[in-house]
Amino acid sequence: MTDNQELEQINSETVTRKTLKKITSPVSENLTEFRSFFKNTIQSDVFLLDQIINYLLRQKGKELRPTLVFMSANLFGDINQRSYIAATMIELLHTATLIHDDVVDEADSRRGFVSINKIWKNKAGVLLGDYLLSKGLLIALENEEHQLLKVQSRAVQKMSEGELRQLKTAGLFNMTEERYFQIISEKTASLISTCCECGAVSATDDEEMHE
Repeated sequence: MTDNQELEQINSETVTRKTLKKITSPVSENLTEFRSFFKNTIQSDVFLLDQIINYLLRQKGKELRPTLVFMSANLFGDINQRSYIAATMIELLHTATLIHDDVVDEADSRRGFVSINKIWKNKAGVLLGDYLLSKGLLIALENEEHQLLKVQSRAVQKMSEGELRQLKTAGLFNMTEERYFQIISEKTASLISTCCECGAVSATDDEEMHE
């Protein structure tokens, strides 16, 4: 990479951070509280697991999905405890899928860090992803958030189907536009829409609003 390319990348990242900060500003206080809530939720007494989790927490993402949950909740009512539960469930699911993706793709890095599967091997990566998914299930059941669990379970089904469709079409040069959009809709858009729906579910019982 040339000096000019590095400078362009730095400038691009700076613009992205500033833009993201502006977008998330209406729920910035909620995101701060969410980080503490999320951290407390995933901590473990198992030394190795806690060690990997602390490494994971250093890899700060854009927090796009929790932001969508809070903004949606704010749109349809008030941000409340259920909204934090919804955002945490979403982030647990999203993080677990990223870790499992790194295992499947044999990735060496994630968010500028060496990937978990590269450091602790694939078995640890798979088990950590499973642990995060189980924490999401537990937090839903412990708080009797059956509707949130139902909504997110549908998303998991769609994401899994999208991933399998992609595996089947990998390397094909004759993929139709329709099939391409179906895959990205299931793999990515399904979870984005679920964030918004979960925010609405946390703020109102009006099922028409959820839709």
